[in-house]
Amino acid sequence: MRRRPVVGALAAFGLAATTVALPSIATANDPDGPEALAPVHTAPAGDEDTLVNETPGAWFVELESPPTAQGSSRAQVSREHSAFKDAAGAAGVDYTEREEFTSLFNGFSIDMDSSQLGRLQATQGVKAIYPMVQLSVPEPQTAAIPDMATALAMTGSDVAQNELGLTGAGVKVAVMDTGIDYAHPDFGGGEFPTERVAYGYDFVGDAYDAGSPDADARVPQPDGDPMDCQGHGTHVAGIVGADGDVVGVAPEVTFGAYRVFGCEGSTEADIMISAMEMALEDDMDILNMSIGSAFTWPSYPTASASNAMVDAGMIVAASIGNSGRSGVYSAGAPGVGEKVIGVASVDNTNTDAAKAVANPSGEPVAYTVLSTVAAPTAGETTDAMVHVGRGCVDTMGDTLLADPTGMTALVDRGSCTFEEKYASAVAAGATAVVIANNIPGLFNGGGVTDQGVPGVGISLADGDMLKAQMDAGETVTLTWTDETVSVVSPTGGEKSDFSSYGLAPDLSLKPDLAAPGGNIRSTYPLAKGGYATLSGTSMAAPHVAGAAALLLEADPEIAATEMRDLLQNTAEPVLYAGAYVETVHGQGAGLIDVPAAYAATTSVTPAKISLGESVVDRVDGEPVFEPVTTTLTVANDSDAEVTYTMGHTTALATYGDTFAPTLSTIAGTAEFSDTEVTVPAGESAEVDVTITSPGFDGYQVLYGGFIEITGDDGSETSVPYAGFDGDYQDIEAITPIDLGDGEMVDVPWISRISECAEFVEFDCIDPMGSYSEAGGETFSLEWVDGLPDYPYVLAHFDHQVEDFTLTVIDSKDRVKGSFTVAADLGPLGRNESSAGVQAFVWDGTVTKTRGNTTVTKDLKDGEYSLKIDALKANGDRSNPDHWETWTSPEFTIDRP
Repeated sequence: MRRRPVVGALAAFGLAATTVALPSIATANDPDGPEALAPVHTAPAGDEDTLVNETPGAWFVELESPPTAQGSSRAQVSREHSAFKDAAGAAGVDYTEREEFTSLFNGFSIDMDSSQLGRLQATQGVKAIYPMVQLSVPEPQTAAIPDMATALAMTGSDVAQNELGLTGAGVKVAVMDTGIDYAHPDFGGGEFPTERVAYGYDFVGDAYDAGSPDADARVPQPDGDPMDCQGHGTHVAGIVGADGDVVGVAPEVTFGAYRVFGCEGSTEADIMISAMEMALEDDMDILNMSIGSAFTWPSYPTASASNAMVDAGMIVAASIGNSGRSGVYSAGAPGVGEKVIGVASVDNTNTDAAKAVANPSGEPVAYTVLSTVAAPTAGETTDAMVHVGRGCVDTMGDTLLADPTGMTALVDRGSCTFEEKYASAVAAGATAVVIANNIPGLFNGGGVTDQGVPGVGISLADGDMLKAQMDAGETVTLTWTDETVSVVSPTGGEKSDFSSYGLAPDLSLKPDLAAPGGNIRSTYPLAKGGYATLSGTSMAAPHVAGAAALLLEADPEIAATEMRDLLQNTAEPVLYAGAYVETVHGQGAGLIDVPAAYAATTSVTPAKISLGESVVDRVDGEPVFEPVTTTLTVANDSDAEVTYTMGHTTALATYGDTFAPTLSTIAGTAEFSDTEVTVPAGESAEVDVTITSPGFDGYQVLYGGFIEITGDDGSETSVPYAGFDGDYQDIEAITPIDLGDGEMVDVPWISRISECAEFVEFDCIDPMGSYSEAGGETFSLEWVDGLPDYPYVLAHFDHQVEDFTLTVIDSKDRVKGSFTVAADLGPLGRNESSAGVQAFVWDGTVTKTRGNTTVTKDLKDGEYSLKIDALKANGDRSNPDHWETWTSPEFTIDRP
């Protein structure tokens, strides 16, 4: 008998719909498929027997005309807003207005349950409806103290400061985040507004948390003071431009602090747009947004509003997201915006770790403290050390190699948890526990419960050194110090594993660039210690914002639309495992190089190539692959003639499951109309490049590489490209859910709410709420025992879709013509996890438009089904093969 999972735990975002069958994807051992190199990671999933409810309770409504920043008159936008309110009222749309937008986004944000979606979409003047997303900030990681100086060196920002004399002076940088601790000495201190933090606003208040179960906490309480009580924004601002113990990329910029988070918890996307509009009014030069909503389309409102900011002259840098462990197509808005600089993260090259001294040799030993275990006391010396082996006493049946009673136990990493190793050594009488890594570098030992005995982790090399001294007969101890030692990170300069993968769901190339974001030490609120370590693309985006400030100081004429091209042209592709070029859909153009961008006299446009899908047709069932030809314009801005040579470098590809793809070395090829071109000073030339895909249909391959343009003047310019190999519409978007261990959930369901403590109209927003399958059952369309007795469609999206419609089917044919729409939505993102679902409620009505009037009709009692139609990403509306459908079992409406 199949177990019935509970649906609960409200998550951030993702709409769901139909099912057919699990997608047919080649596996890593398929002899006809791409050659497998390594898995990216294992697939994320919910807890056993648990689906994750990702249903929003609020929505964006976009109206027809562009916002005023993109050319519409204020009068036109005002007329549309008034007309919408009148039409929505006449149609009986039950909603509560949250925010009204005009300059960067033309429309509203509203609170409304999903039963209203059909009549809202049918309302005159509505262009699109988007779900409201909640956005959270990452938790700080404090096990080690990375070196900001090495992060600057990775991008040449230190050279820009010390040799080129650039500081960002005169450039205004907006930081939309948790605020800035403007009293921090690294920002000059003082009361807001200060010389360094001269602009800003608090849009939410300290107590605000969009995801709080407390309804009062979900209501913003804005004020004029953008002081940071969370920490993330101060950390981000420090990377942009701190000037003190931490020196940021551009230490003399002027800040605007636009606070959109409370002291803890999450925010919502409409608050972000309000902050964007104020930053535009304050005439900021650059906006940094270390915020993102994963799995979204480039048309999502925060992304389209960001595009409008660029059109208005502001450079926008945004983190691409920290959902790399959720697979490909995980990049988020606003970073996926067409004109936004979407920034990926690479790990810092060096880490400043706590230092101990080995006795009697005097050699330094870098260490990290195991999680929750108290740090060793500086100045104290351990008892003599003994090597006890793996220490996996419980799970592996190990016997300790030596008795650690009254001694320091040196334990080898591997085969069991840090908790077991630590506990086994303490139980055997150890007075300190030192775990030596089994691979190069340090580690953060998580999940350890403090038992009053110091516990630390050290590198493989230091572990071997200590063992060698003991083998030589030395009595080895460690003396703890309050000093730090710089150590090389084994993943330094590589893409951070958390950094989100593209492509965007429309197959546009994202991310655009990479910068240091893994293990970055920066400023933190004084109330929380003044300095902290965080990792995330949140830390990478401000590095790019700071770099843009340096370049804008050097040349104030650089247009907002040109900055990304400049940084992409001069970026340096990063490697995977030191041997392969990292995926383009993981790194974009690569790691930024500020001095190269400053000195560049060659430019190539387009600065990136989005290839789209390679299969354009099928003949007798066989795929027809079509190469893509792009014309590159090579401009020589130097004062001398330059001859350029064209080259091609391939990058890794991924294929297979969306949530857990596999890396491969398969690659496309590139041919040039001219392999060499000579361009006079101040002129340009065109070269055609034709890229042919690897030719693997049905494997969900994302591939890419770099076009290299090398000048005889020593210049090196590159253009990244990426695409989908095969027929993109072959990807099944609507699938059952795999909970692991063979446990499948055959969504979509017709379901009913079985438990919920809090609602937005009919939509459950209680994190502990649950649904039960209810196909064939009867619904009263009344509230019964505190719960809505309404039918809900519960579904999962494995991939983004371009359109979603829920229509009503009547067994007695009482639903006529176009009078069938229950819900109609535009582009929808995929679910965050392989266990994610979304619920849509039907209230017994259907909607249609007659001229400028929206008509809503209550259907009579009887037997009905609900049908989902979902247009696949980049699908052709006129092609039936590009639609996925599901029709529910029949159910009964029987009102009292």
